[in-house]
Amino acid sequence: MEINLVSDTVTRPGHEMLQQMFRAKVGDDVYKQDPTVNELEDTVASLFGMEAALFFPSGSMANQTAIKLHTNPGDELICDKWAHVFNYEGGGVAFNSGVSSRLIDGNRGMITAQQVVDAINPPDFYHSPLTSLVCIENTTNKGGGACYDLQTLMEIGEVCKANNLKYHLDGARLWNALVAKRQHPKQFGQLFDTISVCLSKGLGAPVGSLLVGSKEHIHKAMRIRKVFGGGMRQAGYLAAAGLYALQNNVGRLEEDHRRAKQLGNLLQQLPWIDKVEPVETNILIFSLKPQIDEKAFMEKLKQKNIFISSLGKNKLRIVTHLDYKEVMHNYVIETLSKMVF
Repeated sequence: MEINLVSDTVTRPGHEMLQQMFRAKVGDDVYKQDPTVNELEDTVASLFGMEAALFFPSGSMANQTAIKLHTNPGDELICDKWAHVFNYEGGGVAFNSGVSSRLIDGNRGMITAQQVVDAINPPDFYHSPLTSLVCIENTTNKGGGACYDLQTLMEIGEVCKANNLKYHLDGARLWNALVAKRQHPKQFGQLFDTISVCLSKGLGAPVGSLLVGSKEHIHKAMRIRKVFGGGMRQAGYLAAAGLYALQNNVGRLEEDHRRAKQLGNLLQQLPWIDKVEPVETNILIFSLKPQIDEKAFMEKLKQKNIFISSLGKNKLRIVTHLDYKEVMHNYVIETLSKMVF
């Protein structure tokens, strides 16, 4: 029994999801003739109370499309220093859009309205890049699955309106935040110009993300997606998995959160642990005591068929997910409890 806690992207479609994929009605989505893709896009747009949505092969492409949509070459966007759009999308901000990033030293990947105000370049000072976009990540990946308070997001939104800035949400794990904070998608749809959401992480679909926004933005996004090579033909088989995930796998995210919190509580009690970051959703980040060798620790887990991620400098990450069952959870708890150094 291999237990993969490296990421929530490692899940595989279950029998019921596969059956829905097999039964999907498909067409050519590049011509917007795939009925299942169209249904998925309409469903997600409606969930957020926004006008339209567009299906993408990846969250990175959805984010990069939004950035290109909202900026011109030479502009600058504002984001946290740990933001996925800056750290984990291959330098796409610069490569795809010719845009620089003003990095904010936030708290666990989250920034405040005042920090945004302080980072905006004067629009009439042509020596500096023109600030045109604010990118928020919720939940924060490198911040350990932290969730923004809605009030903070509203305050940042007011700053964006006052300064004529666009407002994009990287919501790769937004479903986790919605469940953890008891929030509704429409609350986010009212705040942001565009939102990207992922179906292949906590919801367990094999692939796929969507960008949600106004009809005008999504119409322009179709052209950008084409330039990026993101058009897919009979993509309804993938969209069917996404529809199944939305219908069946959102509420159960609470199980992932519960297990992550239980693991966090256990680690806090173990003598070889230096620090455990607060656990709000399904991501658990912890640090080993300085005298503990990180590679040796991970090798011990590997010998027990448990796989986790290294973030460097004795900092490690566990991500719970759909395929991490209770019997696996109990085994991991028992294994960690018995480890000695």
